[in-house]
Parts: sequence; C-alpha cells; structure tokens
Amino acid sequence: ALYSEHEKLEAKIVPFAGYLMPVSYSGTLADEYNAVRNKVGIFDVSHMGQIFIEGPESVQFLNYVTTNNIDKIKIGGAQYNMFCNNDGTVIDDIIVYKKSEESFFIIVNASNIDKDYKWLNKNNINNVNIRNLSDQYSILAIQGPLSRKKIMKHLDINLSDMSFYTFSIFKLFGQEIIISRTGYTGELGYEIIADNSIIPKIWKRLVDCDFVPCGLAVRDILRIEMKYCLYGNDLSDEINPIQSGLKWVIDLSKKNFLGKKYIENEINNPSRRLICFKMIEKAIPRKNYEVYFNDELIGYVSSGTFSIGLNSGIGLAFIDY
Repeated sequence: ALYSEHEKLEAKIVPFAGYLMPVSYSGTLADEYNAVRNKVGIFDVSHMGQIFIEGPESVQFLNYVTTNNIDKIKIGGAQYNMFCNNDGTVIDDIIVYKKSEESFFIIVNASNIDKDYKWLNKNNINNVNIRNLSDQYSILAIQGPLSRKKIMKHLDINLSDMSFYTFSIFKLFGQEIIISRTGYTGELGYEIIADNSIIPKIWKRLVDCDFVPCGLAVRDILRIEMKYCLYGNDLSDEINPIQSGLKWVIDLSKKNFLGKKYIENEINNPSRRLICFKMIEKAIPRKNYEVYFNDELIGYVSSGTFSIGLNSGIGLAFIDY
C-alpha cells in the first residue's frame, strides 16, 4: 500500500520474501539509526502476515501448536511465541494477540505466511476458524524514545497507560486501527495495524511531522544489537529454539504441544548455543562465516553487521556446546 510513498522518498528498493521493500532512504544509515536510538523512526513492515484464529476452542488449539502458554495472555495482551514442528525445530517465531476469549490474531514472518497458514490448517483438530488476512492489512512500526509523545500529539491518541506487549483499538480516519506496544529495535515503540486503505494517510501524516523513514538495513542493525533473532538466520526449521537462547518462550508445564519431547531433549543434552560476539579488528562478520577456536572449527555466524552504536563489527554465532 505504501510502495509509491517509498518511491517518492527515493528509497532503495530490494526484493525481500516475495515483496519489494525499502532497504534504506536518501539519507545515511547513521541518520536512520540515530533517529530510532535518540528520537523516532518509522518503518513500513506491511510484509508481515496477519492470521486470525477464532472459535470456542481457540485457546486449546493455540496451546497445542505453540510453545508458550496461551492461558497467560490477558484480553488486550500480546505474547512472543513460536510454532515448532514435530521434531522441535522452529517453523516460525510469532506474536499472538488476544482480542477476546475466542478471538486471536497472529503476526507471522513474511517468508512464512503461506507455510504457517497451511500448517495451522493441517493441525486444526479443534475445528477453529483460521483466516489469512495478510493482504488486507498493513503495519507501521514507530520506534524510538520520543515515539509515545509524538504519536499522542500527531494522531491525538492516548497511549499513556499502554504497557509493554499490550494493544488497544482506536478510531482514526473513520476506521478502527490497532496499536500495540511492540517492536524489533529495543527502544520504546509501537506498531500500528490498519486496513490498507488508510495506512497511506497515517504514513503521510507522521512523515510530514518529522518521523524519520527507516528501512530494512538499519532494522537489521538495531535488532542484532539487541540479540533479537531473525527467522532464516538465527531461527529455522533446522534450529531448536533452545539452541537460539529462547527457553523463556517455552512453557514445559503444558501437558503437550508440538515438538515438546525434542525441546526437552535439547535442554537435557545441549548440542549448540547462540552467542553474541564483537570483532576486535576492523571487520564486518557475515552470515555463514566459520568460527574457529585454536584452529578448530566450532561453529558459524548466523547474523552479522557493523554496529553504528558500538562503532564495531558485531554478530551472532552458533557454537558447538
């Protein structure tokens, strides 16, 4: 919905997960980085998918197909979670939002929308209603220490009582929108989920009010600095979530969920772990670079970048346990 807006801003457009996405804008990466870390930046993350789950048995269904505990989500709450397959490796990392006791929606990764939707339907033993509405909605991520203040001022919306990982429904331009206090940068931030028809209006108003447009390139730097995993790099259908340091997203008190036995086995018999590292010399680590210790190959880089904040190459790597 915002493609023409990115063109007007002279964004560098690249293919990503089947979409054409802005990787950076006409300024520098440092401008975008500093906006998010010090003021406020705005990202178009409309490539993310939206899948809706509804019905009396939605909680039981979601508890079976996810690793975290759906019972712990309050109405108006959100939860970081994962789909794992029968072997305990990650199909996708997701955020589950609870609208009511029988109504949920899930934000999934762009590259996994079709895979997730088919997999959910395949495991729909509870006969819940599953709808893929990814083509209907767009998402804006507004991130930075001034995000709350500036959203409240320029959209005339009260966010003062919104806690981390909660959401509320507001009315804007005559339509309902969802605003959640979530993000992928480590800063105070919010995400706006709205119908494609009004997202351009919201984008234009905020950009006109000095919200700095930011692209995929700086988003990757920001998330690596926080050790936030990226699906396809630090998570995949060949990686167990325990290996990625995500034990906190697993609730083993649940009687049963897909992959539980293999996740427990990884806890009891560790094979590899995701670690953070910083380069000593001036160099930028890249995905799949090999990691050695005393001339012995011990692992590989899963994500790497140049950290603007640290003025150094940094990365994440899987190391043999």
